[in-house]
Amino acid sequence: MKKLLLTTVIVTLFFLFPSFSQTDSSVFFKEGVRAKRNILYRNLVQNTITKNLSLQLSFDTEQNWIDAFWAIELIRYQSPWINAKINSAIDSIDNRSPSFQRALLELAFSNYPNQFIKQVSSLLNSCEDAKVFAMCVAYRMQNKLTPFPNNQLENKITQLIKNKKDEAILQQLMYRIHPSSFEKNTVPISDILDTEFLKNQTILFSFQRKNRNYPGIALIRDSVGNFIKDENGTIFSVPQLARSISNLPGFLTNGNTPQGIFLMDGFSISRNSFIGPTSNIQLSMPFETSIRHFFNDPTIKDANWTEDWYKKLLTAKLINYLPLYESFYAGKAGRTEIIAHGTTIDPGYYVGEKYYPQTPTMGCLCTKEIWSDEDGKRLESDQQKLADALQIAGGAKGYCVVLEIDDAQKPISLDEILSLIQSTSTQKK
Repeated sequence: MKKLLLTTVIVTLFFLFPSFSQTDSSVFFKEGVRAKRNILYRNLVQNTITKNLSLQLSFDTEQNWIDAFWAIELIRYQSPWINAKINSAIDSIDNRSPSFQRALLELAFSNYPNQFIKQVSSLLNSCEDAKVFAMCVAYRMQNKLTPFPNNQLENKITQLIKNKKDEAILQQLMYRIHPSSFEKNTVPISDILDTEFLKNQTILFSFQRKNRNYPGIALIRDSVGNFIKDENGTIFSVPQLARSISNLPGFLTNGNTPQGIFLMDGFSISRNSFIGPTSNIQLSMPFETSIRHFFNDPTIKDANWTEDWYKKLLTAKLINYLPLYESFYAGKAGRTEIIAHGTTIDPGYYVGEKYYPQTPTMGCLCTKEIWSDEDGKRLESDQQKLADALQIAGGAKGYCVVLEIDDAQKPISLDEILSLIQSTSTQKK
C-alpha cells in the first residue's frame, strides 16, 4: 500500500497534506481533523470521481476513469449518476485496454459483486490477458457460478500463458478452482506454532479467517521461541485486518494479503497520507527481493527464485501445505509493497462493514488507529503497540507468517489462539 495514491489524486490533493509532526510524547496527523477529512471527501467526490467520469470515455481518458474507480472503491461511493457511468463503462469493457479492464473489474468485484455477470462472462471468453481472465473467473466464483462457462478451461489457460507472471497467476487460479485435486491442504496449527518452524527467527504471526471481512489477530514469537507477553503476563496480541478494499484473491494485484511467509525487514515511517506517521513494518515476498536477502545469507550465489528455495523455509510437516505458498506465487505474479502498517483513512467510510472501525488497504496488513477529530492527535494505535512489542522481541528482523486458520464467521479472538498454543505445548510434552 506504499503507492496507494495515484498520480492524478496526488496532484488534486497535494496541498491538503502538509508534513505530519511526531514527538517523543505524542503523534499527530493534522489531516485527521474532521474539517480536513470533509475537504478530502468533497475533493474525491467532486474532482477525482465526478470530474473524471464526466469526461467522454476514450483511450485518452481511460486513466481519468481509472482514478475515479479507485476513489469510488476507497470511500464506497454510489449514486444513480455514478451507477449509470459504471454501467456504460462495463457495457464497453471488451473494447478497452487491459489496464482499464482490470481497474473496472476490481471495482465491480468490490462495489458491484453481482450486477455484471453477463458482461464479465462475455469478457471472460474474449480476453487475452491472464490477469483479466483470472479476475473474471473470480467474479463468477463469488457468485457461485462455474469458473468458465464451457469445458475448455484448460485450453483457454494454456493460450493465456505468455510469461512466468501469467503462469503464476493461472496456477494459483487453478488451485482456487480445484483445491481438492491438489496435495494435502489441511495442516494442524500445531505445525505452524512448532518452534522448529523458522527456528531462531523472530516471527510476526498474523492469523486470519478465510472470510477476510472478519479481523484476524497478530502475535509475536521471539527468536528463542517465546511469545511476547504484555504487562499483565498475557500473550501480546492486537487485531489485524488482512482484507483489501477489493477483497480479490491474494495472487491478484490489490487483492487480500496472501498467506505464506514474508521477510520482515525493519521499521519505516511512511509519507503516504493514508498510512500515516506511525512506524510500519517492512515486508517483502519472494521475487520482490533477492534470495540472498530473503534468507539473510551472503553466501548464496543463486539469483533465480524457485519453489525449492522457498521450501527450505518449511518443515517436513509443512512442505505440502499449499496455502503457505501463496506469498511465493504472489511475488512471482508481480505483487509488491505489502507491508504491515497503521491507518489514517477515515473509518467513517466503512460504517456497517464487519471490519469497522478498521480500514481495508490495497493488500497490506493493517491495524486500527484512531485520530482526534479536533486536533489530529493519535488517540489509539494498535500499530504502535505492535511496533513496541517487536522491539521487545529484538526488532523487526525475521519473518512474518500469514495463515488462515478456519472459516468461522467472526473475528479471531486471543482465547482461540491461546487454546491452540496450549494444545501445541501439551502435544510436545
